[in-house]
Amino acid sequence: MTAPLYTTEILRLAASLYGPRELERVDGGAELRSPTCGSWVSISVQLDGNRRVEAISQQVHACAFGQASAALLERHAIGRAHDEVSDALILLSRWLAKEQDGPGGWPNIETLEPARERRGRHGAILLPFRTLLAAIEAAP
Repeated sequence: MTAPLYTTEILRLAASLYGPRELERVDGGAELRSPTCGSWVSISVQLDGNRRVEAISQQVHACAFGQASAALLERHAIGRAHDEVSDALILLSRWLAKEQDGPGGWPNIETLEPARERRGRHGAILLPFRTLLAAIEAAP
């Protein structure tokens, strides 16, 4: 018998995703779509003086894996700089592609392990990280 696609923890994470919230100010924003699955994520960020994420607001239309990934991103994005998010994206991509054993340092991202066998879900998982990078880059 094969393991279930969506574990209880993945479904809990997906359900815990906050909706968009009003930020004190929006320094950058981006909306990206996944061409493989049709998921989309819209993120606005407020950055501090060192260009680290101070606040985040996102709207997510994705499968449970994409929603769970976005929830983990949102929980742990505060205080992160562009390079940290970029490194996390690279490590996560390599882990999903089975090019390395561990998923990197993003907290609890290993919860998404069932998706490693399902390449069609990788785009939805990576999309929140790509969108956050684009939002940071859009800030003046």
